[in-house]
Amino acid sequence: MNPPPHTSDQTEILRRLLAKDASLWTDDPEEQAKVRDRLGWLTLHDSMAVRRAEFEAFGQEVRTRGYQRAVLLGMGGSSLAPEVLQATFGAAPGRPELTVLDTTDPASILAVERSLDLMRTLFIISSKSGTTLETISLFRYFAAKVRTLSGGPLDNFVAITDPGTPLEELATEQRLWRCFLNPPDVGGRYSALSYVGLVPAAIIGVDIRLLLDSARRLDLKAGLGLGAALAELAGNGRDKVTFLPGGLPGFGAWAEQLLAESTGKDGKGLIPVDGEPVGRPEVYADDRAFVRMRAADRLDALDEQVQALEAAGHPVITIDMPNAYDLGAEFLRWEIATATAGALFGVNPFDEPDVQEAKDATAAILAQGSLDPDGGGETLTPHNGPLLLAAARGATPGSYFAIQAFLQRKPENDDLLARIRASVRFPTHLATTAGYGPRYLHSTGQLHKGGTDRAVFLQLTADDPEDLPIPESPYGFGMLKRAQALGDFRALQSKGRRVMRLHLGDEPTAGLARLVESIQQSAAPTATPASAPGG
Repeated sequence: MNPPPHTSDQTEILRRLLAKDASLWTDDPEEQAKVRDRLGWLTLHDSMAVRRAEFEAFGQEVRTRGYQRAVLLGMGGSSLAPEVLQATFGAAPGRPELTVLDTTDPASILAVERSLDLMRTLFIISSKSGTTLETISLFRYFAAKVRTLSGGPLDNFVAITDPGTPLEELATEQRLWRCFLNPPDVGGRYSALSYVGLVPAAIIGVDIRLLLDSARRLDLKAGLGLGAALAELAGNGRDKVTFLPGGLPGFGAWAEQLLAESTGKDGKGLIPVDGEPVGRPEVYADDRAFVRMRAADRLDALDEQVQALEAAGHPVITIDMPNAYDLGAEFLRWEIATATAGALFGVNPFDEPDVQEAKDATAAILAQGSLDPDGGGETLTPHNGPLLLAAARGATPGSYFAIQAFLQRKPENDDLLARIRASVRFPTHLATTAGYGPRYLHSTGQLHKGGTDRAVFLQLTADDPEDLPIPESPYGFGMLKRAQALGDFRALQSKGRRVMRLHLGDEPTAGLARLVESIQQSAAPTATPASAPGG
């Protein structure tokens, strides 16, 4: 790992970045051409500002139509920035609340569907490629439901995609209300300030001018300095970039994808940790670097915890913002930081070479119709806390523990996953991550297979009480979700990763609770009481 550049070198990196000099990341001429076609995010805050009137007019039209809800169907880079915007600002008076649906879990889909008046809901289909399997499957499902009710055009659907994609063609064929064509030189995870983020922002009534103005005011050297600091910390073994809660809700999940998918390759990379319960300083190993996003108008009540972390010698990067609208600047700051860290690591932050393997494995499983797990790995029961802890304790120094939950995303499961993380962390001091499948495949999946091999994976699956058909498909969402879980399991095995699996049957929430109890009982007595999951 190279040391971070001096100030003069940082100025040179920034000059080359703004000049779109792809040799910062790769010496291969063919790869350089691909990189140059992915650097449009550098000036999005200017090009989108020119279109501000378009966003405002569309937002007013949405308000006039009187939609009660908006549902975004997308994955990864298409869904995470809109989720942050809804969590940060909420819906303005008279505007629909935005729900992001980025799953193939039948129970999750049904829960959203049953909460909607379909004819008073605005659906947003967002996919850069226009071919994302999960997104197109969700579109077909809800389009069929709406057609049954209306029998007419899908005029409560809009699309966001690149020019010339199958989704653009579909939008024309199916007579969607609008199709927004995004700049094609912007990669998905760098698209927060493009149509991908700004169309949903306009729908819920976010002030587009304030959001973009904050990005335009950003001193770009601040992003480069952040990237250099993260690279230096990683070079000193502190590669677990741990986002503290508060400040900008949901921002850690957006940054998680940006860092993991951009830098987690060639056995290198930053390992973002989002959503982990805050613990006492002694439960953390010396591989952590903490990040605190603090907005002056959003108190986070973390002063005491941060002081304790710093007193124990853990570095804490604090980013202060005058108000929540500085979210626009933070999107840009972290994009620049990630590009900078990629240059210092010697990796290309604009590709995702290991993502396709899990997709190919899933496609093969769906084609053959076989869902029988084939050999390898450990299979656990909810009472196997001792075995799980033994695997975590036996991990090499600098490892992390990653949960991949192909379960319904709901508060009860969120809480239990957090308790599993805290219960594993207490006796092992491992950093812990957790993601719902298949959502995580579009976020941390690249890191899992392309980054460091020092990780212990736990895949959680469950039965689906009710499956849902996917129109124009020979399989339903339940089959698709199970194939995605098995496909990623096989992809991890092919990379030599330590992966365990636990099938929770038809009562997954109860199974998670039993697993928490088993882990805590196998740890030191009274070490992690159920009343103190952050231990």
